[in-house]
Amino acid sequence: MQRFYIESTNISDTTIRIDGADVNHIKNVLRMKIGEKLIACDGQGNDYCCIIAEFEKDNIILSITERKKTDTELPAKLILFQGLPKKDKMELIVQKAVELGAYEIVPVMMKRTIVKLEDKKKEQKKLERWQAIAEGAAKQSGRGFIPRVHEIVSYQDAIKMASECDMSILPYECASGIKETRELINQSKGKTSIGVMIGPEGGFEEEEIDLAKEHGITSVTLGKRILRTETAGLAILSYFMLTLEEE
Repeated sequence: MQRFYIESTNISDTTIRIDGADVNHIKNVLRMKIGEKLIACDGQGNDYCCIIAEFEKDNIILSITERKKTDTELPAKLILFQGLPKKDKMELIVQKAVELGAYEIVPVMMKRTIVKLEDKKKEQKKLERWQAIAEGAAKQSGRGFIPRVHEIVSYQDAIKMASECDMSILPYECASGIKETRELINQSKGKTSIGVMIGPEGGFEEEEIDLAKEHGITSVTLGKRILRTETAGLAILSYFMLTLEEE
């Protein structure tokens, strides 16, 4: 069934108003008719089963048949702190992280970050692009929530944010003990927020690892193979998804 995200201000007790680009998509691309069913989501975890009731010039009116909480969200908020990668890798990371259940993606400037964003206009355009990708991925994967792509932060700010989570981990190629990694991931059950810190292409500086440790963030291994920055975060998010997913 087709799924659309709706502003909460467009939702009343019995009807929903669709406006903007979705009107053309429903009318002229999907060619949907009055009486057809679709799902409207407010982006905050609420789904509305609807039927198309009326086509107006710039709006579509839906009649609500059922309200329910979405069942596609994980019980814990997974926050990915991603060291900024070069080129378009961040677009892939955002897309796949959203599909895997991430609640928020935080781009981070680290010591070995190659990309240097000093132009605020270019930075804002990148953020808008990443947020649009997050929304598209949320729609495609049936998320009940549109994850936020946070503005770019410094490593120190990222550490502070991660330390405020119930649990935070940092995959590091020099860490050892895959058994300990499994045990730590299993301890995530019952947590409400989990931070995952991923380094850029060049990895972490030792002083960054030390700072994370000082703030209670645990370094873990993901196995004997060195993973690229665009792979490491998705691997650990997958582990958490399988551990936290409820029946």
